[in-house]
Amino acid sequence: MKRKLAFPFAFRSVFVTLHPKSKETHKKSNKMKVAIVGASGAVGQEFLRILAERNFPMDELLLFGSERSAGRKYNFKGKDIEVKLLKHGDDFKDVDIVFTSAGAGTSKEFAEDITRYGAVMIDNSSAFRMDDDVPLVVPECNAEDALKRPRGIIANPNCTTIMMVVVLQPLENISHIKRIHVSSYQSASGAGAAAMAELEQQYKEIVETGEVKTVKKFPHQLAYNVIPQIDVFQPNGYTKEEMKMYNETRKIMHTDARCSAMCVRVSSLRSHSESVWIETEKPISVEEAQKAIAAAPGCTLVDDPSTLTYPMPKDTAGKDDVFVGRVRKDLADDNGLTFWLSGDQIRKGAALNAVQIAEYLIKVGNVK
Repeated sequence: MKRKLAFPFAFRSVFVTLHPKSKETHKKSNKMKVAIVGASGAVGQEFLRILAERNFPMDELLLFGSERSAGRKYNFKGKDIEVKLLKHGDDFKDVDIVFTSAGAGTSKEFAEDITRYGAVMIDNSSAFRMDDDVPLVVPECNAEDALKRPRGIIANPNCTTIMMVVVLQPLENISHIKRIHVSSYQSASGAGAAAMAELEQQYKEIVETGEVKTVKKFPHQLAYNVIPQIDVFQPNGYTKEEMKMYNETRKIMHTDARCSAMCVRVSSLRSHSESVWIETEKPISVEEAQKAIAAAPGCTLVDDPSTLTYPMPKDTAGKDDVFVGRVRKDLADDNGLTFWLSGDQIRKGAALNAVQIAEYLIKVGNVK
């Protein structure tokens, strides 16, 4: 499968927007210092792997966590780094970029501490995604939105939204997308490391005793099951996860397209998949769509029904791209297309997307 460059963007001259306090309170340093908040979680651990794999340009890495994880040590490029206790104060004074993945409550509580001296906070939680003064960024779609961040915060979108819009963008470039229908098939890892462990424990219990005894992370048994609920239900009957796909897609793509989602938890361990139907203003042929997807940054086309070749979670786990197959015309809509995608939501759906945002900011010289 063909790899693509992470950022084949045509960069334009840009206006550099710094956090309003940065000029007064931070003395410029030539060294790049990076921090991870929530280092012990599944996404935090993925940050460590991705930063090492991509040889991210930094001189120092700091790790922060809760009382439960403070004191742990993690190896990064041959060096053991101890997790510091996240607390209010000046620990982020000389830090340039902070990746946060410790939950919305933690992000809201510590945002001022993190950004006070001009650090760029790239937040993986839902805390700020829909705030008007916080950009919501997927680099393949709207990288330049990251340049205007009055609060010093950039939000990382929801994992299912990220993977979908990476594929939608090359199709939007051909003809405006008016409507989106999507059904997601989300693995246990979307609920964190403890959820992955619970799924494995459930299968073990079934083999050993014939019944599941451990049900904590999900509303029902997940092993040998699918659960048509991710996050809490809203008054309109959709779940919070489903409404994220509606709202975040519109903000990222600067579109009036409406997205109707059904998000389902499935018993795969890692990587999410989605069935997507779109209606465009003008019809797009299957060949046009396949060509655009194959050439798009962050996408890999895996689409050959004659050899039963299409993306599956077991193959996309641990990979950077979003893999797309089963591209075909929608039989119910003359202007419709439908396709299947699968991708590692801990990588592109979380840590990798955040790292790519940071790489973009460094590339255009937009870090303090």
